Amino acid sequence: MRKVPKRDLDKKFEQEHDAVFKRLDCLACANCCKTTSPIFKEQDIKRLAKLFKKKPVEFIEEYLRVDEDNDYVLKSSPCPFLMEDNKCFVYDVRPQACSEYPHTNRKNMYQILDLTYQNTLVCPAVAKIVTNLKEKN
Repeated sequence: MRKVPKRDLDKKFEQEHDAVFKRLDCLACANCCKTTSPIFKEQDIKRLAKLFKKKPVEFIEEYLRVDEDNDYVLKSSPCPFLMEDNKCFVYDVRPQACSEYPHTNRKNMYQILDLTYQNTLVCPAVAKIVTNLKEKN
């Protein structure tokens, strides 16, 4: 992927992202919600605290911890908001990192290629997207 010109990389990822997600249902997997934690930004915490009728500090105390990068992340896995049917209890107000996951249809993909390769270990869709792109290049 690093050999693909930066100006072409976003378009290639977007095309593969769209093609793969036409055939794949995230609710059949939800591995991202079962094994990893998004980063919770201040605005995410405020939205979720409001939903649960808590103060942001109470939400943090109950659900979050500070990781080695000094970011707020979930205390445990799977995500406490993941329901038995793999749907998200807080979907409408989920963290920005969740709404953007798996980050394969964004701009400046060259900036997150390392993260994308890490995500191939978590998300079958990302693995398929990267495999397809490698085969085509």
